[in-house]
Amino acid sequence: MTKYGLRAQVIAYTILPTILIGGLLASYFSFHRYQQANDYLINRAINISEPLAIASESGMLDETRTILRRLISATHRKNTPMIKSIAIFDAKNKLFVTSNYHRNFEMLRIQDGQKIPELTKVTHFQDSIIIQSPIIDETNFLEYQLTFDQPREIVGYVALEVNTDEVELQLYRDTAISFAIVLLGILGSLYLAFMQARRITAPISEMASVVEKISLGRLNSRVEGDYSGEIALLQQGINEMAVAMSKHHEEMQDSIDLATSELRETLDQMEIQNIELDITRKEAQQAALVKSEFLANMSHELRTPLNGVIGFARQLLKTQLSNNQADYLQTIERSAGNLLNIINDILDFSRLEAGKLTLEHIPFDLRDCLNETMHLLAPSAHEKNLELTIIIDSEIPHEVVGDAMRLQQILTNLIGNAIKFTRQGHIEVQIQKVNVTPEKEGYVTLKMMISDSGIGISEKQQTHLFKAFGQADTSITRQYGGTGLGLVITQKLVKEMCGRIELKSVPTQGSTFWFTIEMEKNPHSPLVSLAIESLQQQSVLVYETNQYAARACSQLLKQWETKLSLAETSQQWQERLNKQYDNIIIGYSQCENLQPLFKQIRQARQFTSNIIVLINSSDPSIYEQLMATGINHCLSKPINHKNLANTLISDKSMLTELGLPKALALEVRKDINVMAVDDNPANLKLISAMLADRVHHVITCIDGQQAVEQAKNQEFDLIFMDIQMPVLDGISACLEIKKGKTNANTPIIAVTAHVLPSEKEQFLQQGMDDCLAKPIDEIALQHIINKWAQDKPVLESIAAQIVSAQTSLDSHNGITNSSFDWSLALQQSAGKEDLAKEMLLMLIDDFATIKMETNKAIVGKIDTADFVQIIHKFHGGCSYSGVPKLKKIAGLIEEELKQGIKPALLEPELLELLDELDNVQHAAQVYLT
Repeated sequence: MTKYGLRAQVIAYTILPTILIGGLLASYFSFHRYQQANDYLINRAINISEPLAIASESGMLDETRTILRRLISATHRKNTPMIKSIAIFDAKNKLFVTSNYHRNFEMLRIQDGQKIPELTKVTHFQDSIIIQSPIIDETNFLEYQLTFDQPREIVGYVALEVNTDEVELQLYRDTAISFAIVLLGILGSLYLAFMQARRITAPISEMASVVEKISLGRLNSRVEGDYSGEIALLQQGINEMAVAMSKHHEEMQDSIDLATSELRETLDQMEIQNIELDITRKEAQQAALVKSEFLANMSHELRTPLNGVIGFARQLLKTQLSNNQADYLQTIERSAGNLLNIINDILDFSRLEAGKLTLEHIPFDLRDCLNETMHLLAPSAHEKNLELTIIIDSEIPHEVVGDAMRLQQILTNLIGNAIKFTRQGHIEVQIQKVNVTPEKEGYVTLKMMISDSGIGISEKQQTHLFKAFGQADTSITRQYGGTGLGLVITQKLVKEMCGRIELKSVPTQGSTFWFTIEMEKNPHSPLVSLAIESLQQQSVLVYETNQYAARACSQLLKQWETKLSLAETSQQWQERLNKQYDNIIIGYSQCENLQPLFKQIRQARQFTSNIIVLINSSDPSIYEQLMATGINHCLSKPINHKNLANTLISDKSMLTELGLPKALALEVRKDINVMAVDDNPANLKLISAMLADRVHHVITCIDGQQAVEQAKNQEFDLIFMDIQMPVLDGISACLEIKKGKTNANTPIIAVTAHVLPSEKEQFLQQGMDDCLAKPIDEIALQHIINKWAQDKPVLESIAAQIVSAQTSLDSHNGITNSSFDWSLALQQSAGKEDLAKEMLLMLIDDFATIKMETNKAIVGKIDTADFVQIIHKFHGGCSYSGVPKLKKIAGLIEEELKQGIKPALLEPELLELLDELDNVQHAAQVYLT
């Protein structure tokens, strides 16, 4: 009832009880009256039938129907409104006499098989009542009156049919009268209810109207009228409220006037302050611009002499020096390198603070990224004789999409700190998959933990770690240097990757830093995968006394489903040397004394044909000593999973190249003519060498115009086209070739070091048939040839060439460098050592030109479009010479230039490029001499 008005509620609550009670009473009294009338009719009928049965005794005995007919006819006439018919039946249930003609005497007759009742029986039949009274022979009553158990003789019975119409009529009349009285009561109640509702709701409606007026601001409105009771109290309350509100309104108006006056004064002051703030903002912007210019100038002014210091120090180290002089120069080089790292940290921190650091979103192999980072940091750990290990869960996907360089920066900071603050013991890196709820489709959350046995950090010191320029030990005499920006940069990078970083540490017991990052899974299956089938079920004996290195190695071998036997003590080693193994792996950490290792090698030689040694050193001389003992492979710790897998299968008869599917070993050389177009001589030479192993004839062109002319004169089965070239670019050359008749239907493949993810789609829309990314992968190249020359004839198998390439790759997997990776150079040159050296020389020959053009770009003396062409060409050349870091820097510069950034604003990246050019040139001398 709450949704109805007060008027409706008053009326409802008044009428409903009247209707309910009146209806119930009328129904009750009507039913009761009917019952009384019905009982009266039955009793009256019985009073007629029983005397009639007594009077009929003599007639039944004498069988005088005339007397009985007169008797019942007279009785019928006197009670005609009530009685429909009277009949007398004899003892045999046959009709003896009746008062009138009746169509259905069966209704009055007792059913066959039933006895005549000794007492009057009442039966209801449809709209009639049947009264049956027995006729009893009383002639011998006095004779047998003392014999009570002697039954009396029944000579017949009288049956009356009683009419109930009179009773029903009386019922209808009484019911109508009852409900008429109830209706009159309802009407009276309704009248009273309306009157009462009007008496209550009228003043309430008036009061509501007054309240509405007050709410609209008419505070002089009052409730008029003379009321009593609660309504009078309500009237008084509303009027008092109106008076109070009127008074409060006046006071509020006075306050508003006062506040308005004060606000005007405040606005005047704010206007003055805004003018001052605008002036201050402009001054701050000018100061920020000056700061940026100062930072760029400082970077240039510091890095330029540092490059000279580092470069000439390295040059001096190549000359004849005394031991002290060499030691001094190495100290100078290390100090200059540390200072360069500090400058890089400051520049990264400035980018993060300014929000100008954008993360890449490109596919990469996560395990390769981790291995590369561990490989770069391994020498620092080896110098301190620390055991550096990495454990990667099998659930971790190989291919992800993200920024590999920034992930490496995070790991480098954390692992580098662990190495810096650990004097002895171990450093363990663990990578796990984290199940989060809800989990984004197509994404994976990774948890990376770096645990060390170093000096540890107290709870008080931990509060300073993630603050800019803060360190756990801030005293002047602290033993460890650094800017204190590493962890701040790491924290910000982790946050950019939708993760968080935390640590757990106990002083003197070590520290554990862990962080989570969110990476997108690569929806495309990777081209490179391990030859797991060749590794499964191989018997491998591992001898490793360091528990962390043993755990890392055994975990990797268990993932490959090898038959692993692990020996962690010399006693276990002797016990395991009781049968032949496919491979024996010996882990050794104490490289100062190799005699125990030599002994273990001699023992192992009797039980296997493939001995692999894992050493905790990066010294090439140690590698040479160990290889001279006759071992098959020597690898540096921590374990690189691909290198280890290579060593396990490299001497097997069913050789499958690591990272290549088995199907590739069955590939063949096609009888097709191919044209390769590239303006970079090194790139052109490499792709020509790769194609020569897979096709019948290769034609090369150095620009798009030459390719168009060649395409007019000769038909090709396939054309590989570089994009950015002088004279005529690749897209324009493609369109010109397709306009002609000779090669209108020839598939043209775009070959480019695509920087931006959208470029591939653009190439396909502009007329290219397919894309091949630099550096050219042999699998991808073979796939392209198979795809577009599927029906061409076969010349020969190339399985033997893959084996030789693998063998060449294995021979150099022990020694790598942070700036130059010889194994990668071999892999990118199809395993051909001479070709790898030739392409490296061609790349280094371009360094002088690149340095000159880069210096021009730093001072703003070169056109941006020209510099983009130079960097793009150089970036492509870096794709085939085993210089991943240099390639990455060149790719980053190219991407930023394509986004419209001026070369002068890329001074930090350009200076880093100059540094890396010197690093590559220095590292490559070992392989070129």
